[in-house]
Amino acid sequence: MNKDGAMDDIREKLDILLDYWIEHNSEHEKEFRDWSDKVGALSTAVSQQLQQAAVKMTAASDELRKAKQALSKSKEKH
Repeated sequence: MNKDGAMDDIREKLDILLDYWIEHNSEHEKEFRDWSDKVGALSTAVSQQLQQAAVKMTAASDELRKAKQALSKSKEKH
């Protein structure tokens, strides 16, 4: 396989992985929020930390979306 073919293969795999990671993060974010609601009466501190984890998971997904956009733009250049 030539260099361009190898790069195309990497680009395709990364595109699939980015979609998977974004979806996976979304599932975790929902779980964190659900558990935050469940544990609220037991511990406000735990509930708040789970909410923070959900916020950070959303931020991570936003960065992955940006990476996906950048990957698409890099594909257009080649």
